[in-house]
Amino acid sequence: MATRFVIIGGGPAGHTAASHAARHGAQVTLVERDIVGGAAHLWDCIPSKAMIATGGAMAETRRASAMGLAQLRAELDYDALRVRNESIEDRLEGSVLTLLESQGVQILRGTGRLKGPNEVVVERADGIEELHADAVLLSTGSRPRIPDFARPDGERILTTRDAYPPQQLPDHLVVIGSGVTGVEFVHMFKSFGCEVTLIVSRQQVLPQKDPEVAAVLEEDFLARGVKLLKGARAVGIERDGDTVTVRCDDGRVVTGSHALLAIGAVPNSDELGLDAAGVETDGGYVSINQHCQSNVEHIYAAGDLSGKLPLSSVAAMQGRKVAEHVMGLHTREHRHLDYDKAASAIFTEPEIADVGLAEAEAFSTGRKLRVTKVPFSSSAKALIEGDPRGFVKILSDPATGVVLGGSIVGRNAAELISVLALAVTAGLRVTDIVESLLVHPALAEALSEAAE
Repeated sequence: MATRFVIIGGGPAGHTAASHAARHGAQVTLVERDIVGGAAHLWDCIPSKAMIATGGAMAETRRASAMGLAQLRAELDYDALRVRNESIEDRLEGSVLTLLESQGVQILRGTGRLKGPNEVVVERADGIEELHADAVLLSTGSRPRIPDFARPDGERILTTRDAYPPQQLPDHLVVIGSGVTGVEFVHMFKSFGCEVTLIVSRQQVLPQKDPEVAAVLEEDFLARGVKLLKGARAVGIERDGDTVTVRCDDGRVVTGSHALLAIGAVPNSDELGLDAAGVETDGGYVSINQHCQSNVEHIYAAGDLSGKLPLSSVAAMQGRKVAEHVMGLHTREHRHLDYDKAASAIFTEPEIADVGLAEAEAFSTGRKLRVTKVPFSSSAKALIEGDPRGFVKILSDPATGVVLGGSIVGRNAAELISVLALAVTAGLRVTDIVESLLVHPALAEALSEAAE
C-alpha cells in the first residue's frame, strides 16, 4: 500500500515535498487555505520583487544620459503595476497546480489541523473531511508581525501584504524596521519617487549583516534623499485623516502619509492542533531535527514554521528532504541541510548577497581568515553597464584555500552569489574559481579576481 502523506500548507516547502513524494510513489494530499505556492511567497516575496523590478526599470531611465542616451522619463502606471503583480501570481500558482495535478496529488482547499498523531481534519467550504496519514508535513508558513502599538487599516497603516501596491501611492512613507524587508521597501518606494523615512532601531541598517555591506546601502539611501532615524524604536502610530504620525521611544516624531510595518513575522501554528498530536513547539515554531522531524517522528515541519531561515529556497530544500525521508530515501548517501551555507540576497540598489561564514563572526571567535576584496569599479562589464558600485568579498581558509563564505554588493549580486554558494557547499578552493575560464567581459570576473 502506498504511503499516505498529508501536507498542510502549499508554500515552497509543501508543494516541493508533495511533488517529490508523489514522484516516488506516495499517495499525497495537499491542504491549502489561501494560495498554492504559499501566501508568504506569492503574496509577499514575489510581488515585492516584481515592484522592485519596476522601480529598477524607472531608475535605469534616470541613468540614461550615462549610457550615451538623451534623458528619458518613465512614469508609474499604478493600475498596470497591480495587473502585472496579479498576472505573475496567477501564472506561478498555475504552474505549481499543473505540476501537482499531473503527478496525481490531491489538492484540498480548506484549513487543516491535527486531530491526533495520524489524523488530519480539513474544514472545507462544503463541509468537514477527515484524513488518515502515515506521515504529515506541517508547512503553514508565517504572517507579518503586528506590534501592540499598531492597528493596521490597509489604507494608511500597512503591513507588508497591504503594500503590493497600497491603495494610493504614498507621498511620504515611514518604514518601521530596518532589516531585509524594511530596506527593500525603502528602495522600492524611493524608486517610485516617494519621500521615505526609515526608522532604524540600531546604529546601522541591516544589523545582522556585514557592517561594510550595510554602509554601502546607507550611503546610497542618503544620496537618494532617504531620511534615517538611527537609534529610534517606534512605540506608537496614530492616524488622523490622511496623515500618519509615528512616535519613537527617544521622543522623536515622524509624520507621513503612510506607515509600513516591517518588523518580522510570526508562525502560523496556533490553529494546527499541535497539542492533540503531542507536537512540541518553541515560541510558536515547531522544533525539528536534521530531518525536519518534530518530536513525533512521523510529523515533520518545514518552511517558516520550522523556525529556521525564512527563505523560500530553504523551505523548498526542506520540503525535498522531508519527502526523501518519508519515502525512506535517506538511507542512501545524501547531504544533510546546512543552514549556515544558505545563500541570501537583498533586492535593493545596489543588490546585496552573502553566503557562508560572516567576517565579523569569524573574527569574534578568533578564527584565522583570508579576506580578499575587489571593487566593481575595476570591472570592464560594470563600467560598460554604467554601474560600478559595490564589491566582491571572499572569505577563505588561509591554510587550505577552501572557500568559507563571501559577500557581494552590486548589480546582479543575487545571481553572482550562486558561484560562491556552490563553492561553499562543495568545499571548493579559491584556486578552483581562479582556474575556471570565465566569460569576458562579465561581472563574474570579479569573483575570479577576488579569489586570486
